[in-house]
Amino acid sequence: METINNRLPEHIYLFLQSMRNYIDKQVYYYGSVQRFDYLDGHSDIDLYIFTDNEKSTIYKLQHFLEFENNEIKKIIINFKKGFDVVYGHKVKYSNPEKNMNLEISIFDEKYRDTVLKHNQTKEEKITPFVTVVLFILKYLYYKINLISKNAYSYLKRIIMTDMIGLQDDIFVKQRIVV
Repeated sequence: METINNRLPEHIYLFLQSMRNYIDKQVYYYGSVQRFDYLDGHSDIDLYIFTDNEKSTIYKLQHFLEFENNEIKKIIINFKKGFDVVYGHKVKYSNPEKNMNLEISIFDEKYRDTVLKHNQTKEEKITPFVTVVLFILKYLYYKINLISKNAYSYLKRIIMTDMIGLQDDIFVKQRIVV
């Protein structure tokens, strides 16, 4: 998870390395960027950051990425099958000039093992068949515009929740102020 299985364009890779160096925290890559269904320029790059000081890390990210306080969402994840409830923050960052979309989840260091164990379990559920189905769905939406954004989101949610039993993150309506 600390390395990327897919080749990212050099400018994105260097940007992510600069961000990692600026916040002085390890960045963990997960999701489609680690699988066959990642589509460069279309798929989000999903990142986990674990820290002993969430406010400070969020502040550094906010400064580096130049986003507003209201773009940071507080999340609660209740992992099934013996996993704990985990609290954290999430921010979506888009940079059209770099053709880059990031989804960054920030958690307290104490949740590291729980989150990484859950992610490992989740990735084990995403079989090669599911990865191919996700790739086809993304191709239909992003490359040939055959389905709408609503249909894409709905079908992806069905695949992720019904086919492999994952759950969506719960977003708390309260915004964090740094």
